[in-house]
Amino acid sequence: MISAKRCQSFLLGAAVLATSLPALATGDSQGGPAIRQLNLQAPVTKIAEDIYSLHNLMLGICLTIFVIVFGVMFYSIIAHRKSVGHKAATFHESTSVEIAWTVVPFIIVILMALPATKTVVAMKDTSSPDLTIKVTGMQWKWGYDYLKGEGEGISFLSTLATPRTQIGAPGVLPTEARTDNYLLEVDNPVVVPVNKKVRLITTANDVIHSWTIPAFGVKQDAIPGYVRDTWFKAEKTGVYRGQCVELCGKEHAFMPIVVNVVTEEEYKNWVATKKKEMAAKADDPAKVWTLDELKQRGEKVYAANCVACHQATGKGIPGAFPALEGSAVVTGPKAAQIGILLNGKNAMPAWKSTLSDTEIAAVITYTRNSWSNKAAENLVQPAEVLAARK
Repeated sequence: MISAKRCQSFLLGAAVLATSLPALATGDSQGGPAIRQLNLQAPVTKIAEDIYSLHNLMLGICLTIFVIVFGVMFYSIIAHRKSVGHKAATFHESTSVEIAWTVVPFIIVILMALPATKTVVAMKDTSSPDLTIKVTGMQWKWGYDYLKGEGEGISFLSTLATPRTQIGAPGVLPTEARTDNYLLEVDNPVVVPVNKKVRLITTANDVIHSWTIPAFGVKQDAIPGYVRDTWFKAEKTGVYRGQCVELCGKEHAFMPIVVNVVTEEEYKNWVATKKKEMAAKADDPAKVWTLDELKQRGEKVYAANCVACHQATGKGIPGAFPALEGSAVVTGPKAAQIGILLNGKNAMPAWKSTLSDTEIAAVITYTRNSWSNKAAENLVQPAEVLAARK
């Protein structure tokens, strides 16, 4: 009776939840996982093809061993059972059997190790790339710097594009239907040309992250204080998706990776457009901004870089990330807050290499004039940030 009542309660709760939640994604993710997918994603690089073949080979070998071993075992049990008159053998050891069960596994290991070693060696061959990109993991976004090759000098942050209205929050249901690329979409995807060798240099500025694109056969940890590298050469244009696969904190699920593989002509056009955008955003630090201008600019910077830790309400996360509302740093002398944003403190990363002087000035001004904050020194100009860098 108790179990029946519990079952009824469970079904009722599930029904209520199902009717209150927005519809979940019903289609395959473009370049990402597919519905009812039972195998690896379709490979688009030579390394991914080799990994796929190795996967099938290893499964085949394991299945063969399983069938042979259990086939012999069950045959022996059934055909030589006592009920049909068989008696247990009395021999103690057999040299032939011992040689066989030593030689056969050795041969199997060699058959598995040779192709695996060949693939692992190829995975580590990052020589002669056409393009080199530095990938920096941070809580909870990715930073990309094009270091060598066409597009050198391009730099941007890539953050989750799925709106919070689709995600919800602890105790708060989402209010918008989720799309096919839920949690697998970004505002600034990586763009690379097809059939070009791309070397990735990975690192991190806070905790360990891991850059992964299954269709490329790439998974490389990004470790603070260390530089690792990997590579890929996509042989087919398209959009390919991945995620950070190293548990890196509470927003770990919100670090997607999107790579657009385009034709060489399309890549040249993207490089030209991106460089124009960067030049337009390169604000003159000597420009004097009004309070409203800085607050509007700062709100966007805060939403892209700070909201995950300090929350949209500015109250932070108790025990993990401090509140900005009512903070002595935010409401006190502005020099201290400028120094923290430039150089970092505790879990706060150093933003001096990621954000411009104008962006830092804007986000500081925004926090000093938001929520219940009414700081005496309520406005920071880019020139002040530039002076603090020196």
